[in-house]
Amino acid sequence: MAVSDGFLKYVLDQLKLDNITSKKMFGGVGLYCNELMFCLLYEDVVALKIDDTNIKKYIDAGETPIKVFKNRTPIPSYYTVPTSVLENKNVFTVWAKESYQIQLNKNNIS
Repeated sequence: MAVSDGFLKYVLDQLKLDNITSKKMFGGVGLYCNELMFCLLYEDVVALKIDDTNIKKYIDAGETPIKVFKNRTPIPSYYTVPTSVLENKNVFTVWAKESYQIQLNKNNIS
């Protein structure tokens, strides 16, 4: 199942970030800020980029790596987002900014 247009619009409406673009990929949609992917949507599920700086809060919230493709392969660097976070624009934006910062750091961009 692909990402529905309505769900994509909802997620984009929840983000208080500038320069967001989306690109279809892997049967899902990648969200980019300034050309760096920080978010992945797949089957109307949201996942954000994680690393050692933020993984604990995802695990504490009971979240897991997003699973994609027909064989449900987990992508360990993108964890699903709790519904309560997605529904709160301010909190979701904070989590998204952390994921974007991870990409900046990974790419050595200041």
